[in-house]
Amino acid sequence: MALLEARVATRSTGFWPVAFAFTVAMAFSTVPAPLYPLYGYSTFTVTVVFAAYAVGVVASLLLAGHVSDHVGRRRILIPALGLELVAAVLFLSGTSLPVLLAARLITGLGVGMITATATAHLLELNDASPARFEIVSTAANIGGLGLGTLVAGLLASFVDAPLRTPYLVFVFLLVAAIAAVALAPETVRPNRAYRYRPQRVTTGRGPAYLAAATGAFAAFSVFGFFTSVAPGFVAGTLNHPSRALAGLIVFAVFGGSAAAQTLTTGLDARRRTMLGLSAQAIGTITLVTGMHQASLPVFLLGGLLAAAGAGVLFKAGIGTVAALATGAERGAALAGIFLIAYVALAVSALAIGVAALTTPVITVMTWFAAALLIMLAAVAVLSRQSSNGSD
Repeated sequence: MALLEARVATRSTGFWPVAFAFTVAMAFSTVPAPLYPLYGYSTFTVTVVFAAYAVGVVASLLLAGHVSDHVGRRRILIPALGLELVAAVLFLSGTSLPVLLAARLITGLGVGMITATATAHLLELNDASPARFEIVSTAANIGGLGLGTLVAGLLASFVDAPLRTPYLVFVFLLVAAIAAVALAPETVRPNRAYRYRPQRVTTGRGPAYLAAATGAFAAFSVFGFFTSVAPGFVAGTLNHPSRALAGLIVFAVFGGSAAAQTLTTGLDARRRTMLGLSAQAIGTITLVTGMHQASLPVFLLGGLLAAAGAGVLFKAGIGTVAALATGAERGAALAGIFLIAYVALAVSALAIGVAALTTPVITVMTWFAAALLIMLAAVAVLSRQSSNGSD
């Protein structure tokens, strides 16, 4: 009995170090967002740099996101955090476009390895209620994305060397994160007979899966806008060049998304879907209205609503897919949804960047909003079809 209690205590003490490492990794992935205007590149170039990150995440999800199930959580988390550290050093080494592309690609590779692995590790280390795991994992993942922009924006505004200091701070945080994971207990016994193969990805059929996939695409399109184009728009068109403000805006957007996901935990997938659709649609319209009026408050309100709705909609989609797939196919089905989501991240940013080469950003965003509203309408129709089919 004493040995069992000691093991439980050891696993419990590992929960918070892994949560810290997860938060640091996700925060680092968004550090460049409020800093992009300082690099002096065009909107199109910024979206290409951002797309390099999304490509890295997708490649990593396919190639390494599942490996920790067989070789152990720490054996994936520590190298992944090491990749983030390499990316931070690259950011410190220069501001040329090839350096930025390489740093963002490597960041994406690390994040793709960390997201699923850290989430699974937290679940296995959790000795409290399921609610603690859900709240902490959401805060570390989505909340961490917002925290990175806030820290970077504040440092860039009030500390010297704005393109160096944020990355230097995260070098130390990432080293601390590696140490934290190294001290946490392993929860997976390595399978010595395991032979590597890429993650199997499946896409489901029927209106319920199509609704989840379309909702994931629409949700991550919003996230892509706020982590690539939005800071430059606020600095340029809205005439608010403060890096602290840019970081605060993105932090508020992701914080609102994380809070909305947590507050809707008790709702079933159908109610979450309807709530997410409504909030994202209203938020998208409000966001574009704020852009046309050059009103920062209206723009921010729209962003908060759209991101909150996107977070709830994506969470509902994940719940739907998890319920539809059998145990043996669940991992592959979820991998398919995450793949769609991160493809949306890259496609939305690149589409806005390409269109902005010849068209004013506000006009581009109007068409982008129209496309989002069409996708949200499709989700509503597909969700109703799936609901009627199950009655």
